[in-house]
Amino acid sequence: MNIDRFVFAFAGTLILVSLVLGQWVHPYWFLLTAFVGLNMFQAAFTGFCPLASILKKLGVKPGSAFG
Repeated sequence: MNIDRFVFAFAGTLILVSLVLGQWVHPYWFLLTAFVGLNMFQAAFTGFCPLASILKKLGVKPGSAFG
């Protein structure tokens, strides 16, 4: 799995988990959904993704989006 696919899978998982927690535990969990969405939005324009940087340092194979 390359960095791009891992980032998208991780972001999608965090969004789904935070939606479930926001619905069943406490509405403040929706802030995590907002944070992930804002991070994805800024990464689309700047090309900078903190998770991609961490994964690159760990030696995960880069993809085309976060090279």
